This record gives sequence, C-alpha cells and structure tokens, in this order.
Amino acid sequence: MREVMEQLLAKAGIESGGTNPWDIQIHDPAFYQRVWADRNLGLGESYMDGWWDSQRLDEFFARLLGSGVEQGLQVTPKLALRAMAHGIFNFQSRDRSRDVIKKHYDLGNDLFQAMLDSSMNYSCGYWKGARSLEEAQHNKLELVCQKLMLKPGMRLLDIGCGWGALAKHAAQHYGAKVMGITLSLPQKLFAEDSCRGLPATFQVQDYRDLPDHEFDRVVSIGMFEHVGQQNHGTFMDIVNNHLIGDGIFLLHTIGGNPSRIGVDPWIAKYIFPNGELPSQTQISHAMEGRFVMEDWHNFGSDYDRTLMAWYGNFTEHWPRLKNRFDQRFFRMWSYYLLSCAGAFRARTIQLWQVVMTKYGLKGGFQIRDLQTELRPPSAALPRPNAPSQDLEGIHR
Repeated sequence: MREVMEQLLAKAGIESGGTNPWDIQIHDPAFYQRVWADRNLGLGESYMDGWWDSQRLDEFFARLLGSGVEQGLQVTPKLALRAMAHGIFNFQSRDRSRDVIKKHYDLGNDLFQAMLDSSMNYSCGYWKGARSLEEAQHNKLELVCQKLMLKPGMRLLDIGCGWGALAKHAAQHYGAKVMGITLSLPQKLFAEDSCRGLPATFQVQDYRDLPDHEFDRVVSIGMFEHVGQQNHGTFMDIVNNHLIGDGIFLLHTIGGNPSRIGVDPWIAKYIFPNGELPSQTQISHAMEGRFVMEDWHNFGSDYDRTLMAWYGNFTEHWPRLKNRFDQRFFRMWSYYLLSCAGAFRARTIQLWQVVMTKYGLKGGFQIRDLQTELRPPSAALPRPNAPSQDLEGIHR
C-alpha cells in the first residue's frame, strides 16, 4: 500500500521525504492506511492531526490534482454510498440550508475581517490590472455592476448577499436600490451597519421564501454552490419570476469540470456542509427554457491568487485569532485555503460569471470595455444624508 501510494505521488512529481517545497513529509506511518481507506477525507484529517506536512501545500495540491492520478483510483464503497445519498436526498432543503451557516459563515466576523479585504468580499477577486486584494475585489464589484448595466434607481436583488459588499458598491457608486438576503444574522447586521445611509435593506431569508417583489436586476455571488442540483430549477424559476421582462441576471459561481453529485468529503465535513459545485451542463440545463445566456466568463485562475492573499492575511493575523481557535483549526483552515488554491491553479475547478436575460438583449450584450475601463474606487455617487429603511419603490 505504501509503495503504491508513493508511486502515485511520484507520477505527480511529489516525493515522500523529498527536498522540494511541494514534497510531503510524513510523521506517522499510519498515514498510508488512513488515506488509502478514506481518500480525500483521510488526507485532510491526517493533516489536521499533524501526521504530515508540506512546505508548499498549495503547490502540493496543484501538482497532485493537475497530474490526474486520483482518477485512476477505484471508488470506495463509502464514497459510492455518499454519492448515492446525494442523488436520493435533498441535502440543500430549507432545514439543511442553514447547516453551512452554523458551520462556516457564523464562525465570527472577526475571523473574516482578519482574512478578507476591507469591504468583506468572500468571493473571487478580479486581478486584471490589480496590485492588491483590495483592488482586485473592487474590480470584481465594478465588473459585476457594469455587466448588470446598473443605472440610478434600478431595483437590485442580491441573493446570498454576504456582508453586503456588492450592495454597498451598487448603491454608493450606481444609485441602485438594493435588497440583500442571507441566512446569517451576523452577516445581515454587518451589512446593515456598512450600508447605513444608503438605499439598501437586508433580510435573513431563504431564497425560496422571497416576497412577491419585482426587480430590474438580480445577482448571486458565491451562493449557487449551496443550492444543490436538485434545487437548480427551483432557483432559476424564482429568479425568473422576480425579474422584470428586460432585466439582467448575473450568476457568479465556482464550477466543476465534470458533472458530479456531492462535493469533496473533507470540504463537506469541515468547511461547506451540503455544498455541490455545478458543472457547465448542470447550469445550462437549469437555464434552459428560462433564460437566454448572454455571456459566460471564466476567470478561475484569479481565485488562486485570491485564496493565496486570504491565506497571507489569515496567517498574519492568526496571533489575534488564536485566543478563540486552536492549532487544529489553524491547520484545518490553512488546508482549506491552500488546497483550494492548488485546485484552481491546476484548473480542476473554475470560476464562472454567467449573464442571463429572459428574452435576449436587443443588440446583444456588449462587453468590449468591461475588462479595461473599470471605475476607480474614488468615483462614488453622493451619499444620502439619512438611511433608507424601507426602500420605497423596490416593488410595484
């Protein structure tokens, strides 16, 4: 077993006990049995337990995943049962949808403030022309707003609004009236405070329970991964029903190359319970009969750089976090950020922005200037003097 595993690692250019930064250093010989039995779950858990290390964990995963060696491994009965369960049960039902909030998003705003940029963007930055995480995230927000063709007074629905970064940008720079929904109370409270004085309101609400409002634009950034294949059609129907006839919907999501049910078992257990990465086929199937696809933009390689920036911030600020989190959490969170960076570097997962309309834009979707003429951070509309609590005119 040890010999077979070391041969597989060698195919990826990784040596056990080697001197390259991406080589693996094994501290417990039981590592081989554990990983052979539990595959990805065993690899992650044994790292959390300190059974092995790699100086450059991101590069270890980039080489491992990029080599495709795991595709030659037989599926274990445990993994087969897990996939079967995801095919039968709805792991993203209303009740289960809050699992990821408790496990991940409600870990504490202090953790995410230490890791993210100042506007609290927890999704891929757009690094073209950017020199820092702050600039990359500003560029991403600007790119989204330009693709949505936002104009003052437009009503924007933000499904899975997070800490309100896009809502603030759209209201402050474009004069949009924004309604954001999230399942996290700490996110809602943070967003409300951040957007005080702007035409933006926030609700703790499942997307399936949206009130009967109409919107000129709809956006969802980094939330579709929590919808699940069984609910893709429902999600698209809800967006379609809330979007006026000539409106635009922008979907920003991580995507998987092949169509799969479920997600990496380690990620599912420790980071994002019940998550599923949609494939191109799954998204297209959910769009069919509901939307016209105007544009499909892949900038997944930018997520590698974003994750490495988050990891740098996390490790820099760890001294003020370790009074709440132990060393095992540090290794878990490092493994999460660096393994995902390696996966994007290997191009085994992607980041897509898909622009959709109900009936097609007259004259087509114009994207010629979007990647080169992004609004600078200082260009903002005048800020209102008083907060808008009810978003008068958000629905007809």
